[in-house]
Amino acid sequence: MDARKTEIARTCLDGAEGGTMNFPQIVGALMAAGFEAYAIDFRRAAATYYLPDGDSVVLATHAVGAPVAAAFDAGAIAAAIREAQALAPGYTYRGFCKTVVAAGCAGYMVSFAGRRALYFGRTAETHVEHFPQ
Repeated sequence: MDARKTEIARTCLDGAEGGTMNFPQIVGALMAAGFEAYAIDFRRAAATYYLPDGDSVVLATHAVGAPVAAAFDAGAIAAAIREAQALAPGYTYRGFCKTVVAAGCAGYMVSFAGRRALYFGRTAETHVEHFPQ
């Protein structure tokens, strides 16, 4: 991975965690840089950014500070996503992460071409969220 692409991925991650970039801005920046997807792994506190040629970069994320709940609550995850989409008062990405981890989300994968995010639990239960139109 070249340094410029790694820096763009880092900027997007920092923007999410620091509240200076929202999801559409992050997706736009990553797509413009040539990325096709990214994945967040809450158990490893890692984000992986993927290029179409198979190259990737792994960056450390903030630690949520709690274990992933054993039970996967798709309804609670969907509610947290709606809050994020609406940029509800008091919304932060860090708060979102804490909420979905408490709802059993071990991580998620975002596909730009597929226009969706797939949230998964410890037992591989899933919730698919299509990008808003």
